[in-house]
Amino acid sequence: MASFTATILKFGEQGEKTGWNYIEIPGEIAERLKPCTKTAFRVKGKLDDFAIKGVSLIPMGGGNFIMALNATMRKAIGKNKGAMVKVQLTIDAPYEILPELLECLLDEPPAMTFFKQLPRSHQNYFSKWIEAAKTDATKAKRISQTVTALLKQQGYGEMIRSLKKDKDDLMRNL
Repeated sequence: MASFTATILKFGEQGEKTGWNYIEIPGEIAERLKPCTKTAFRVKGKLDDFAIKGVSLIPMGGGNFIMALNATMRKAIGKNKGAMVKVQLTIDAPYEILPELLECLLDEPPAMTFFKQLPRSHQNYFSKWIEAAKTDATKAKRISQTVTALLKQQGYGEMIRSLKKDKDDLMRNL
């Protein structure tokens, strides 16, 4: 476990990161957590007394990484830009794709082939969207929608836009 104190920072104009609150993870700490890595990786631990898990450290060059602090984290610790935060981090187990999704993809080899070609983070978008369903019926519907989208070779974003368009079209025709 790596323990240190960090200052909460905020990106100004920085492309897709504009407005993000984050903390810097010095290269020597990242090296202790996951030696010889130059790619993003997941950690768990604490920000002050707030437990975190499945949070990505993103490489920023020169061996340093950042960890984005979402609104939930900031509210839990009651801190924003400029505040100091006690940080405790260790490596987190990689996210596992939902077994029910993989089982259904086995029945549709073209969908599975396309799914496997996607970056791991994009595969995770599908799986986490399905997991976020509050009922079993919604979960089953989302698995079906995912398999259908993968058969059409749609990525997650394309699928979501397509589903929204279909819903909007349906509402217009009522």
